[in-house]
Order: sequence, then structure tokens, then C-alpha cells
Amino acid sequence: MIVYGIRNCNTVKAALDWMMKHKIDFEFHDYKTKGITEEKLREWCRQEGWESLVNRKGTTWRQLDEKVKVAVTNQAAAIRLMMEKTSVIRRPLIEKDGSIVALGFDAGEYDKTFGRWSTKTRSPE
Repeated sequence: MIVYGIRNCNTVKAALDWMMKHKIDFEFHDYKTKGITEEKLREWCRQEGWESLVNRKGTTWRQLDEKVKVAVTNQAAAIRLMMEKTSVIRRPLIEKDGSIVALGFDAGEYDKTFGRWSTKTRSPE
């Protein structure tokens, strides 16, 4: 299982803390240090839709120039923006065996989704 996000994001920190507390085995992929590929973003768009991946409530989105925001009207534009500004990707995004199993953090949903996967904890990088 791979948790994608940004290490200093409070929502990602909460998710990682939850996973370690519940002894869920995971790897952490930090967008800031590892980036993200266009291919991976396309794959996620096929699964969730680009609208779900772009975090329009976050600080990064709010700080964008209005001209940039209004230009994000399709998958290609969204992918360009997510590659340029990885902080605009909704996080954390959790992938298992190539499929998105969680997007964002909700402790109740994590209980339902990850309860059966509890093994040992692997600390984030």
C-alpha cells in the first residue's frame, strides 16, 4: 500500500498517525521530494475523475491566479496543474495494488477500509 501526499500537510500527518496506530503496513510517497508522473495522474483520473483529484478547498488552489483556476476545465488542464503544483492534489491518496482505496482522511472510513489490513507498521521515510 502506498500513501501519497506531502509530509508537512496536517491531513496527511493525521492519516499517517492513524495508520501507524492501527499497525497498517504502508510506504509513503512525498510529492515534494519524488514528484508524480503524468501516467500516474492519468491512471488516477480514470479511477476517480480529475475533479476529485484537484483540491479546490486547499491553500494552493486559493492562492492560484484566477486565470489559472478558470482554465482547469478538463483532464488535460488538471493534469498539467497537478504536475506543476503537486500541492493541489487532494491528499492523502492511498493506493493498493494499483487501485485508489482512499482519497482524503476520515477516521471512520479508514476503520471500515483498512481494519482488515492491519499488519505491522512501517514508518514513513
